[in-house]
Amino acid sequence: MRLLAPAGAACVCVSLVLFGVLHLVPPSAELDWSRRTISQYALLPNGWLFDAATLLLAAGSLAVVAALHRAGLLTRGAGVALLLWVVGLVGVVWFEKHDWSVGPSVDGDIHRVASLLAFLSLPAGALLAAAPRLRHSDAARLVAVGGAVSFLCFTPILWALVSEPWTGVRWWRAIPLGGVERLLGLAEVATVLLLAGWAARSAPSRADLG
Repeated sequence: MRLLAPAGAACVCVSLVLFGVLHLVPPSAELDWSRRTISQYALLPNGWLFDAATLLLAAGSLAVVAALHRAGLLTRGAGVALLLWVVGLVGVVWFEKHDWSVGPSVDGDIHRVASLLAFLSLPAGALLAAAPRLRHSDAARLVAVGGAVSFLCFTPILWALVSEPWTGVRWWRAIPLGGVERLLGLAEVATVLLLAGWAARSAPSRADLG
């Protein structure tokens, strides 16, 4: 059980490497990363790298959630939110985004909902987990900062959605959506790693377990 957090962190780090590879090798390297969302990679011939990276991130996150639970660091709300993050990641892979060369699809609509679920659930779960221990734990404060920064990284997307009716600019054109999404993704991956570190430091020892 003490290996859950390190194993989860390792999976998350490998997933980050795979996401990085997508930005460096063709044909995915040819995408405009500032405008194109990360899930656009799934529609390319090397899209299996995106699927593998996202599922590794989900598996690593699930191991971290289990480690946090084992260490007694999760409230019920935090646990539910973090599990929804994992569900959202799996949904992003299971339901591909719209392929606009063909047209919109039901799968694409579900993909968008799964993305939103993942993006919002992780910072919510981090803040809910950290809140009861902010006064007494440096690790909890770091996790809270990660959650807060993740929420802040989402605000440009929220602004683009809310402002569309009076600006007349479609929300995905109002901001460099790909760049914003990548920044948000990095903040959330960093938050998962902070959660893993917190769980690892708080894991019960063999002596504690008797």
